[in-house]
Parts: sequence; structure tokens; C-alpha cells
Amino acid sequence: MDWMARNAERRGDPRALWPDTRAIVMLGVNYGGEDDPLAILKERRRGAISVYARADDYHEVIKPRLKALGRWLIEQAGGEVKVFVDTAPVMEKPLAEAAGLGWQGKHTNLVSRQHGSWLFLGAIFTTLDLPPDAPESDHCGTCRSCLDICPTAAFPAPYRLDARRCISYLTIEHKGPIPRALRPLIGNRIYGCDDCLAVCPWNKFAQAGHETRLAARDALRTPPLAELAQLDDRGFRALFTKSAVKRIGHARFLRNVLIAIGNSGEPALAEEAERLLDDPSPLIRGAAIWALGRLDPARLESRAAARSAAESDPDVAAEWQAARGLRPQ
Repeated sequence: MDWMARNAERRGDPRALWPDTRAIVMLGVNYGGEDDPLAILKERRRGAISVYARADDYHEVIKPRLKALGRWLIEQAGGEVKVFVDTAPVMEKPLAEAAGLGWQGKHTNLVSRQHGSWLFLGAIFTTLDLPPDAPESDHCGTCRSCLDICPTAAFPAPYRLDARRCISYLTIEHKGPIPRALRPLIGNRIYGCDDCLAVCPWNKFAQAGHETRLAARDALRTPPLAELAQLDDRGFRALFTKSAVKRIGHARFLRNVLIAIGNSGEPALAEEAERLLDDPSPLIRGAAIWALGRLDPARLESRAAARSAAESDPDVAAEWQAARGLRPQ
């Protein structure tokens, strides 16, 4: 395709993944639901999971479809194909824009006039010469809804995202303790964040997705934080089997749950945080200190002397110092 060479520098040349690539077929699957994804943010005793992660892992749903379409393409026209669903460094969003599926909005995600912001993307690389579709133009206009709603001000400018402040990055990709200054802004979001997607005006034209395997599971719509905090590794894996949430692991997940508990303002949840002060995972212990300090500082102080003196992990020791208002030694 001519656009591939013209835009190689800006978008990254797809042929770096497969030198024989002559064309790329981009596909989108709508996963939007009928419920308001922001409503859960008001239920402080419950955890908010990003819409896409409340169902079966989309990789397992979409990749077989791409393979089936790829086989059909080979049967009809020959050639070879490779399929990708967020499984390689493929620039899906700019490629989808070039293919006419939508445009990259000011929140950097793809927006479709037919499906709004709720799209999974997949790519079929092929050795066939296929005629290109016309690219989609930008229809954001003067709207700033996605930028203004961001809890952590992760957009330094339209079309630019600072991932270090993005709640989706912090709760999913970030492996260590979440920066203290950002924790109160996370609210009860325990896996991902949908705010910038949910407020996009183009969603009013979108219909709910029809793929049953991408429909939210009842257990993951509004899970109680108290129950999530009690999950051991086995229980975590059982609850999130076939879910994208499973990939962050038990420790990172409980880190997120404890931050939500600390933000809940519910003294009754202090017991869950206190119980996890002795967890084997430093990541969980550190988050438990912060959560208990937010909900019941006096109870935390009563536990501090023995536990902080015995703490060997530097990150957890720093949490004790910060929670007690002490300067690092």
C-alpha cells in the first residue's frame, strides 16, 4: 500500500514485523455495553473494573475470528497471512485510522462514528496486494470532554497522553507501588479506567455490542471490595479465569483493591487493610499501610512500632515513614 511507505516514519513500518507484508486488513469489534460505565464510581464500597475486562479475555475471542478470516482470504485469493490482536508492536490505532475505521481522538484512542469509543482492534497482515480504503478524518472538533474528565490530568495536551499518570497504566501495567500523590485520584478503580471513553459524545450513536462472550459477567460488574480483599491467589485465579484481569497477578490486584479501600471513606473496611499488613507480598503490605492510614490513623499507629521496626523491604519501610509523617532516615 502506498500509505505504508509514506507514513512509515510517523507510524512505524509494519514490514519490520513481517518483511513480506503488502497490505494490512484492520478490523474492529464493538464491546460497548448498555449500562453507564461511570455509575460504579459512586459506589465506594465496590470496585470498578474497566468495561472491556468484565468479560472473557478479548484476545481469546477475537484472534480465532481473525484466523478464520485469514484462512478464507487465502482460500479466495492465495498469499500468506499473519494475525495480531495486541500481541505484537503493531500500531493498531493509526493503522485503523488509515484504513477508515475511525480516527484517533484527543484521548488518543480510536473513535468511530458508528461505534463510538468502544472498539477492540485486530490486524491481518497479508502478502496480497489489496486496494486501500480511504482514511477517516478527525471529527473531534472543539470538544474537550475526554481531556477534562481525566481524574489524574494525564493529558498534557490534546492527542497526547502521559502514561505515567494514566489510571489504566498505573493499575494494569505498573508493577511497583503507585505514586502516593496519585492514589487518592484513583478512587475505586481497581483495573483500568473508562472515563475518557465514556464521555465521548460519539457514543450516543453507538449500539451495544452483540458478542455474548464480550458481555460483562455479573460477578465482575460491581464486586464488593471487602470480598476482593479476602481473595487468596487461588481464589483470584478462579474469579478471573479467562479474564484479562488475571494477567496482572494477585499481588498487583490486591494493591489496587487496597488503594480503593483507602479511598472508600468506609471505616468498616479498615479491618481488611489491617489484616493485610502482614501479607508476604511487599507490594500488598505497602498498600495496606496506606489504606489503613487513610481509614483509621490511630489503629495504624498502634500497629506501627513493632511492624515498622521489623520491616526489611525498603518500599514498605518508606510507606511506614510516610504514613506516620516521619522523614526518611
